[in-house]
Amino acid sequence: MGTWQVGVDVGGTNTDLLFLDHDSGRFNVAKVPTTPHDQSDAVMNGLGTGECEIADLLAIVHGTTIATNAVLERKGSRCGLITTRGFRDVLELGRRTRPNNYGLIGTFEALIDRELRFEVSERIDARGRIIQPLNEAEVTAALKKLSEAGAETVVIHFLHAYANPEHEARAAEIARNQWPNEYISVSSEILREVREFERGTTAAVNAFVQPVVASYLNRLLTRLQVSRYDRELLVMQGNGGTLNASAAARQPVHTVMSGPAAGAVAAARIGAQAGFENLIACDMGGTSFDVSLILGGAPALSAEKDLAYGVPVHVPMVDIHTIGAGGGSIARVDAAGLLRVGPESAGAEPGPVCYGRGGERPTVTDANLLLGRVDPSGFAGVGDASGTEKVANAVGVTVGAALSLSPVDAAAAVLAVAGNQLASAIRLVSIEQGHDPRDFVLFAFGGAGPLHAVELARELGIPKVLVPRFPGITSALGCLLSNLRHDYVHSLWRPLAEIDPLDADAILAEQADRGRRAIASDAVPIEGIKVIHEADLMYRGQSHVFRVPVQSPAFTIDDVNAVFAEHYAKRFEIGLSEMTPVLASLRTTVVGQRADVDLAMFGGGETEATRETRRQVYFDGDWLDTPVVARQSLSTGATIDGPVIIEQPDTTCVINPGARATVDSAGNLLIDLDPTT
Repeated sequence: MGTWQVGVDVGGTNTDLLFLDHDSGRFNVAKVPTTPHDQSDAVMNGLGTGECEIADLLAIVHGTTIATNAVLERKGSRCGLITTRGFRDVLELGRRTRPNNYGLIGTFEALIDRELRFEVSERIDARGRIIQPLNEAEVTAALKKLSEAGAETVVIHFLHAYANPEHEARAAEIARNQWPNEYISVSSEILREVREFERGTTAAVNAFVQPVVASYLNRLLTRLQVSRYDRELLVMQGNGGTLNASAAARQPVHTVMSGPAAGAVAAARIGAQAGFENLIACDMGGTSFDVSLILGGAPALSAEKDLAYGVPVHVPMVDIHTIGAGGGSIARVDAAGLLRVGPESAGAEPGPVCYGRGGERPTVTDANLLLGRVDPSGFAGVGDASGTEKVANAVGVTVGAALSLSPVDAAAAVLAVAGNQLASAIRLVSIEQGHDPRDFVLFAFGGAGPLHAVELARELGIPKVLVPRFPGITSALGCLLSNLRHDYVHSLWRPLAEIDPLDADAILAEQADRGRRAIASDAVPIEGIKVIHEADLMYRGQSHVFRVPVQSPAFTIDDVNAVFAEHYAKRFEIGLSEMTPVLASLRTTVVGQRADVDLAMFGGGETEATRETRRQVYFDGDWLDTPVVARQSLSTGATIDGPVIIEQPDTTCVINPGARATVDSAGNLLIDLDPTT
């Protein structure tokens, strides 16, 4: 067995890989164009660039956006639904929200067509008591009709199955004997939690993306087997952990947002090592801009994520806000004469104009090139780049002519509009959630993140920027830093005083056992297992829960009540001792801890800072003669003042005038926006 392992992150434009050898401390990075027709082509191309044979790799950990994109682009499977009589339209009724706040406009289409939703007779109440037995003949008939109608997958979703899954389990048993494939999603197996709409949409998302994800993983596994790789392929989850490919194919809903989650994991780890536990992590790639908060050294998690209007997913995942603003975002002037940037992206094919692959519409990357911020001679993963003249023509014709601006001024306007969108996304996850950006460090990564980091930080009043050693492959690094992880939830929704502590201990113990069995089935070497128990509580009459840690065994009502009151008072600065606490859910997280990665291997360069070349770069209305420095030439402790352009194979970092960058012991760039204070 070899000692090399690789993290793979598939983005909309490029596929990034990081190879690490634990024994020697060696590493190398690779960036290849993403192949939209079949992402496994890019993955295999990238794996072929490593120093060892694919068969000798110790581990492959894969982050992917296939599930997310399938939902957003509505390119999933044809699903069927079997549900409790009278609840056929839950997926459309939802929470009585509307697509647009003002005016009765907008449309919504559920992931499952109405003609493919069938009702059967059965009823269980909120306490788990059977009111009406399951009519098994109706289940059989519904399955037959769905199959004849061309449904590829089926969702089984009954009322109050979180309290008693007996009817769902029996219906699933019937389906597994009758349905022509393994694509059967049972809501209580995916999410045993109260709220029928959210549990139903989570199961629907799982079914909608399952054939797409499973087909992709099977293709990739087949190609890996041909290359004689015989170990488990690990797949990133949206919660920042990993699971094996077989489990990911069964419950692909857990892979939603897996690529961005890997980036947040890496940001937390790099930031903690650099001495910063509170970060605003900004991942700007070719297609999107992902923002997440790192609080106390850990990514903020959420169990409520809306992938699109009317499509909430209630599984634990890193709280990430995404907008369609990346290096490949296309600039245009709309019918009202306003400059727009994104969300449409040039992607990997044809890509920005400067990639020389046939793209004709200007992008953010083209604007950066025209202003001298990126090297016009070439880009990572681009073989034959277009020159500045062709880019200037595209920007001038598409944007400049419509706004009566020169190509240079039009490019500056494109960056200004894009920067405003990026700043708005950061405000959404910080200011609007009660956090002051000035208390954070901006962690900039992704292929385009360091290009805009200093200007973004200045716009938001953030005093420092941290740029990792390899910004373009940070998400790939996050794949290698992630542990195995499985999350479980059991809804109770009863007053805390009515809970039997022995029953609570039994639920938590069963969840922990399931997690240990799941990690054992992952068949991946680990160094230990960590079990975390939590409870969701609220005061009677409230609608939102508050999560606190609990002990098990020895779950006690008094201890849980005291912890809840303490955390509640600390968060909201008020005590509500006269109100009745309600235990909504019990949760368990089981973590299989993989071998640690020593980030010190990325530290420093080989020589003192040298200014190899110079070029004209546009800053705030003026062209400045600016030094261009190779990142690998910056050794630990090196300090360099802006303006300066720092180039490396996976990204370019812009240090604006007045800012100062210092290289720390792990090779990170710490940029101080006001070094005089």
